[in-house]
Amino acid sequence: MGRTALWTEIAESLRRDLSEGRFRVGEKLPTEAELSIRFGVNRHTVRRALAALAQDGQVHPKRGAGVFVTTPPTNYPLGKRVRFSQNVEASGRTPGRTILQIETRFATEEETKALKLGMDEKVHLAEDITLADDVPIAVSLSAFPAKAMPRFPALLRELRSITKTLSAVGVDDYTRAQTTLTAVAATAIQSRRLRVSEGAPLLYSVAVNVDKDGTPIEYGRTWFAGDRVNMSVTADA
Repeated sequence: MGRTALWTEIAESLRRDLSEGRFRVGEKLPTEAELSIRFGVNRHTVRRALAALAQDGQVHPKRGAGVFVTTPPTNYPLGKRVRFSQNVEASGRTPGRTILQIETRFATEEETKALKLGMDEKVHLAEDITLADDVPIAVSLSAFPAKAMPRFPALLRELRSITKTLSAVGVDDYTRAQTTLTAVAATAIQSRRLRVSEGAPLLYSVAVNVDKDGTPIEYGRTWFAGDRVNMSVTADA
């Protein structure tokens, strides 16, 4: 296995600085010359690392002025009730959602088990990119039982909110029954959707939501940009 490129290591070190709050929003980063001294490399290597951060949306260069920090990680609590829009708004950001696909197909073995479906039942699949202040923070792929929610696809296209769509099909409240978190590396497709480098660290979440009777109503898989969210477990978890 080849050695990791120096600019990649520098980019990761600067990402840690940003995630730990060592630089605030709007603050100017050290100059290329200063970073060259800090890491013991030439300016070209530093420039490549800064370009990677700019591509990720974490910093932005101003011609003749330097490189400045954009937005800090979004606080994202995991508890009994997890609502994307509420979490983002609580962090002082504006939530957004780009729907990539909505389709109905036969459930996979994994989806059948998680949603406790019968043999050869179908699911509605919704894939989207969620954003905070127009910066993508996660890609989600969620499955919902098609038999119990026949109007789900049309309503989701209209309402563009999973919580509102579930309410419209009769699920007024739902809670998190299970969450599993794993660290993974971004694939080529995920890197383009999240605007991160291929191989960048992602936090992969697998979750099951249930209605008030304990019936599974959503099996969700989410890939969070690792340096754009601060995960925390709330007291109601």
